[in-house]
Amino acid sequence: MSAGQASPLPGEQWVIEVTLEDLESTAELAAKLADLLHAGDLLVLTGGLGAGKTTFTQSLGAALEVHGMISSPTFILSRVHRSLGTGPDLVHVDAYRTGSAGLESLDLLSSMPDSVTVVEWGRGIVEEALTGEGGSWLDLELLREDLQPEPQEDLRGDPAGHAADAAPEVEIITDFSETEADILGSRRRAVLRGYGTAWTAPPTL
Repeated sequence: MSAGQASPLPGEQWVIEVTLEDLESTAELAAKLADLLHAGDLLVLTGGLGAGKTTFTQSLGAALEVHGMISSPTFILSRVHRSLGTGPDLVHVDAYRTGSAGLESLDLLSSMPDSVTVVEWGRGIVEEALTGEGGSWLDLELLREDLQPEPQEDLRGDPAGHAADAAPEVEIITDFSETEADILGSRRRAVLRGYGTAWTAPPTL
């Protein structure tokens, strides 16, 4: 496993790593994934602040030809972008400040059959809730090579259940917008993982 890369969840079928030199290569990857994704598919998007999750989702939305400007879901937990053609809608979700109970309130299960659902900060939270036990999904992790990624577990609290007084002090983050470096483009690694029976074979990227 590469340095800074998060541990995969159980049931991983395959893993592909791609180097993204700039925003153009990020858009190309998004377009290739758009060709693979269909209504009902779940894409869990992982990466630290400024890793380019929203930039990637914007490129994915453009490739899927959906309506509306895709922005970082800072204050709205979920946005639905309707298809401009015959393809699926795009549902863009922020799971940073919610859990499985909060996701239930968004009623994502009702929109999933007609949509590609992209969940930022959702690893380990949304997969079973949205696809069921033994379900299928894609996990895309974006890693900025000029940033040290911060583990999601540290931002959410201690997943192992250690005492609160042993936990490190956590900064409360309210600005999820892309950084200037992200907008201008910087080198990234994209790590794509497939889970479940729908993604038993790796795609060609």
